[in-house]
Amino acid sequence: MKRGKKYKEFQSLLEAGKDYTLDEAVELLKKTAKAKFDESVEISVNLGVDPKHADQVVRGTVALPHGIGKEVKVLVITKGSKEDEAKEAGADFVGFDDYVQKIQKGWFGFDVMVATPDAMSEVGKLGKVLGPRGLMPNPKSGTVTMDVGKAVKELKAGKIEFRVDKYGILHASLGKASFDFNQIRENIIAFMETVVRLKPPAAKGQYVKRVSLSSTMGPGIPVERNALLSDLK
Repeated sequence: MKRGKKYKEFQSLLEAGKDYTLDEAVELLKKTAKAKFDESVEISVNLGVDPKHADQVVRGTVALPHGIGKEVKVLVITKGSKEDEAKEAGADFVGFDDYVQKIQKGWFGFDVMVATPDAMSEVGKLGKVLGPRGLMPNPKSGTVTMDVGKAVKELKAGKIEFRVDKYGILHASLGKASFDFNQIRENIIAFMETVVRLKPPAAKGQYVKRVSLSSTMGPGIPVERNALLSDLK
């Protein structure tokens, strides 16, 4: 891949073969995030799991203490009194058949869908279009629930969902480069503490293998895993 002049300039700030402490990595990330837009803070975590086995799939949610730095548009599929609960909690879109039909026609103007269990018979029919986009509600992520008010409030406050890919790597966006040093650091710590707690019993050997930070347009910054893990609760 051909790299631009700025990317190469930022890459030159990194010392070849060196893994950085979390504090050093966050400082470097802020230095290398110089695009004309507010870049996202991206993390990649290489785990010692084999996602081909169901008992080694790492999946979960975490409420980031400082959110992700953008408005999350939440759609709630429900009916009856739960519609009012969702609206009061701040949901952007609330409905049932009308939104199911809109999605069938190609509408995806939302970031997360929450559904009550009684709505899943209809939502399930959208699996082929929601699944590939990562928008299918799931009880494990708290997006299939009767407590729609709580779910909406958590999502609006910065709760994110993550899942290991087929290569055993977790990717997540943990805020914006414009966040201050402590906000970025605390979001990373919250994410990593959750990942470590979710270690599958079936996973053998070293669980967290490699960790890398980057801004949207910046180079990957290797993080020293032992020092990072020692920072966790």
